[in-house]
Amino acid sequence: MALFKGAGVAIVTPFHQDGSVNYERFAELLEYQIANGTDAIIVCGTTGESSTLSHEEHLDVIRYCVKQVNGRIPVIGGTGSNCTETAVYLSQEAEKAGVDGLLVVSPYYNKATQNGLYYHYKTIANSVSLPMILYNVPSRTGTNIAPETVVRLCREVENIVGVKEASGNISQVARLMSLADGCVELYSGNDDQVVPLLALGGLGVISVLSNVAPRQTHDMCARFFEGDLAGSLKIQLDAIPLVDALFCEVNPIPVKMALKLQGRDEGILRMPLSEMEPAHAEKLEKAMKEFGIGKG
Repeated sequence: MALFKGAGVAIVTPFHQDGSVNYERFAELLEYQIANGTDAIIVCGTTGESSTLSHEEHLDVIRYCVKQVNGRIPVIGGTGSNCTETAVYLSQEAEKAGVDGLLVVSPYYNKATQNGLYYHYKTIANSVSLPMILYNVPSRTGTNIAPETVVRLCREVENIVGVKEASGNISQVARLMSLADGCVELYSGNDDQVVPLLALGGLGVISVLSNVAPRQTHDMCARFFEGDLAGSLKIQLDAIPLVDALFCEVNPIPVKMALKLQGRDEGILRMPLSEMEPAHAEKLEKAMKEFGIGKG
């Protein structure tokens, strides 16, 4: 059985002005997501600024999320690192915290070979009993997980169940699903390619867009699975200008600004991220209004 089906939110981490985690705002965010149909919470991923969290903060945020959600929908902990030993530690601690599964990004900076990726992921998976989703995002990591490697891992390692695909390469995803023959649970990692990946056999999306449009992102997936392809496609196409605006600067700069424009100020960005350029903020506000998700 899949970890989840539909729209999972790659949730932001709110901070106070002094840079500490704002757990009161985080609780409100989680409740807002659950109330608006989000199918899973993905905590401490890229959008959650995990790269600037200390290990202690990282695990505290995961623990808090699990406690707040309290089993209502699945919680998936981001526990990747470019150090295999660190990823093992974070994954084991997240398992103790009670997450339902793990999302593990490919090692960044050191640029492992395909063989290195295989043993990295196998080592992490063997250290826990939880289902694990691989995260392929070459634009951030400098390394692409080849379709053959994804399929090998899903076939040979029992608790490696699928992949969040954010390569943007539809041909690669099609090849992956052709090779997989049903053994890979596929999630889109790009909000502008949700319907195309669902059409290739995907189970949903791990979404930045869901932070500000949870109901619409859920409905995009739900309508597809219900057979309302035209309705699903309309949401996808209507969302394209907003998705473009949400990625006109590096994530999560725009989505935190979008939340602020909705009246949900989630605080500062941790350096080296900086505040959004005014011209980009204007573009974002316009796109939000056109999509019908202004302040409210």
